[in-house]
Amino acid sequence: MWNDQGVATALANVPVPNARTRDVRLESPLIGAAGLLEAPHVRASKHFTLRERPFLDLVMVRGELADPAFVDAFEGVVGCCPPAAPNTVARSAGYDVLWLGPDEWLVRSNGPVPAGVLEDKLAPAIAGTYSAAVDVGSGYTVVELSGARVRDVLARGCPLDLHPRVLKAGQCAQSHYFKASIVLVPTGDDRFEIVVRRSFADYFCRILLDAATPLLS
Repeated sequence: MWNDQGVATALANVPVPNARTRDVRLESPLIGAAGLLEAPHVRASKHFTLRERPFLDLVMVRGELADPAFVDAFEGVVGCCPPAAPNTVARSAGYDVLWLGPDEWLVRSNGPVPAGVLEDKLAPAIAGTYSAAVDVGSGYTVVELSGARVRDVLARGCPLDLHPRVLKAGQCAQSHYFKASIVLVPTGDDRFEIVVRRSFADYFCRILLDAATPLLS
C-alpha cells in the first residue's frame, strides 16, 4: 500500500506510525478503478453496490488453541478469543477474527488505523508461545458488496453455495471469484465483505461490475 511518489486518493489520508514512512501516503489498490466506482449508475443502483473499505489493519495469526498462554494473550490484545469452529467469525469492539484453519486466523480492524498497530501490540504479547502474528495489510484490501441481488452477482463467479441458509452472518469462507482468491464474510442477508489480495483487487472490482452490469439500474 505504500506509494513512494506520494500520490493519494481522497481516501488516503491515513496517518503512518513512524519516521520511515513520514512522507509517504497510502494509496488504495482500487485507484485504477476509481472512475468505475464513482459512476452514477453504480452508486445509485438499488440491486448491487460496491465500495472499498481501505486501510484496515490486517494481521495473519498462527497459534495453538490448546495453549492457554497464547489464547489469553490474544484475547488481551484483540478483545476476544480466536474462533475454534471452522469458517466462523469472532468479534470484539475493535476487531473481527476470521477462522482460516485450525491454527490460523485473519484479524481485521473495524476501521482504518495506522499501519502496523495491531502487529506491534500482538506480536510481543504472544512472544514465548508457539505462535506468530504478521501484518498483511499492505497485501490485501476489503470490499463491501450490498444490494438485493448481491448473491446473484457473486454466484456468477464463485462456486460456493451462497444461499443464506448455508452462508450467513457470523460465518466466513475461503473461495475464489473467477480467478481471484477471496475470503467471503457475510454481514447480513444482502451484504458481504470480501477480503482480496491487492494484486487482484483491480481485476476483482472490474469483473464484479461486469457481472453486475445487467442489474445496475
